[in-house]
Amino acid sequence: MNEVERFHLLKLKKVKKALERNGMRAYVAKDRHHALRKALSLIRKGAEVGLGGSRTVAEIGLLDALRKGNYKLYDQYQPSLSKAKAMEMRMKGARARYFVSGTNAITEDGKLVNIDGIGNRLAGFCFGPEKVIIVIGRNKIVPDIDAAIYRAKNVAAPINAIRFGLNTPCVMTARCSDCESPQRICSFTLIIDRQKVKDRINVILVNEDLGF
Repeated sequence: MNEVERFHLLKLKKVKKALERNGMRAYVAKDRHHALRKALSLIRKGAEVGLGGSRTVAEIGLLDALRKGNYKLYDQYQPSLSKAKAMEMRMKGARARYFVSGTNAITEDGKLVNIDGIGNRLAGFCFGPEKVIIVIGRNKIVPDIDAAIYRAKNVAAPINAIRFGLNTPCVMTARCSDCESPQRICSFTLIIDRQKVKDRINVILVNEDLGF
């Protein structure tokens, strides 16, 4: 392990302790391969699994593993789905037994911050699924809530808008302008300060830069 990895590992361990103080179960994974094994170990075979939009989940190989494995995956990203069917998948996913996602940002004191367009990811985080599994790369760690919201609006949202081919101001400026565009994807903001249900939210902190 080089000095950069050791530095980030120290930060991840501190965030892990903060998450546990906030009622969440947390794990530190040395890389994406370790993160994939840990995530799959938390999901019962044959169970219903919902998805929140996440590049991180895809990057560690978890999305492919769920698609190919023995799971009932509510996959709204199948290219063949109509808009109505994709929305149905999102609704079912938010009520599945397991819910898998990434996050826009996590603070050093163990708070999760996310901003959504339609809110299905936030719904899955808050209520419904018995177990939520959130995979987070080290690049998502920020000092505080203000920095987390800034990151969600000025890093994650513009990149997603570009990825989706949207016509929002942030696509041109690479920063949020609190726009009124009908294609806006910053509509709902969720801050998870604490989790009251024991072992419901499981966070896997990965010692790699993942997602955006």
